[in-house]
Amino acid sequence: MNLHAIRAIYLFEMARTWRTLLQSIVSPVISTSLYFVVFGAAIGSRITEIDGISYGAFIVPGLIMLSLLTQSIANASFGIYFPKFTGTIYELLSAPISFVEIVVSYVGAAATKSIILGLIILATAALFVPLRIAHPVWMLVFLVLTSVTFSLFGFIIGIWADGFEKLQIVPLLVITPLTFLGGSFYSINMLPPFWQTVTLFNPVVYLVSDFRWSFYDQADVPIGVSVAMTLVFLTACIAIVAWMFRTGYKLKS
Repeated sequence: MNLHAIRAIYLFEMARTWRTLLQSIVSPVISTSLYFVVFGAAIGSRITEIDGISYGAFIVPGLIMLSLLTQSIANASFGIYFPKFTGTIYELLSAPISFVEIVVSYVGAAATKSIILGLIILATAALFVPLRIAHPVWMLVFLVLTSVTFSLFGFIIGIWADGFEKLQIVPLLVITPLTFLGGSFYSINMLPPFWQTVTLFNPVVYLVSDFRWSFYDQADVPIGVSVAMTLVFLTACIAIVAWMFRTGYKLKS
């Protein structure tokens, strides 16, 4: 394992975050705070509690998950797409560094940024509503697992994309709608039986459910099923990345 190469790429990606602090950290926090204020004020005045939890506190895990998914994908996809765009990807591919080390570097940096952002949003939310975390260790585990999984997914998008507009297609047209429809701002138990069944085909439901469980010890889906679904998606992403590097898909052309 070439630790020097991993460290160099990782630090380079993290340095880019500090150079664009306003875009990387401040902007997502402000956007999430606006979501919190709008949803908490508009809907919270009509729905005071869900399962014994104040509505403002109930939506906090969903808001964190919304930012976590979008930022993990954005950070990882841009991180690997930019070397493709500038042509420096060929220096990486010809260097004495394996694809595993490349993935660990870029995905590790993207996941680190997302975790930091998630913790900042959590601290920001605590200024608005009283929070309790029933399982803090599991909360951190789910935070890391989700960040790594969707950073890998973003890495795949970055390799697949051949233009900046394609980097935005999946986050804007797929991930964000799935997050809004995945129980981020409501419990799926509030839906009619038919729509509850339909919602279970949304993978984001399982991510939001296990993350909310770590806060309030309540989940829409059994926690074991949620963890299993997340691990299945993580495994699929690892397999796709391995195939991309093995075949040189959109890397060597």
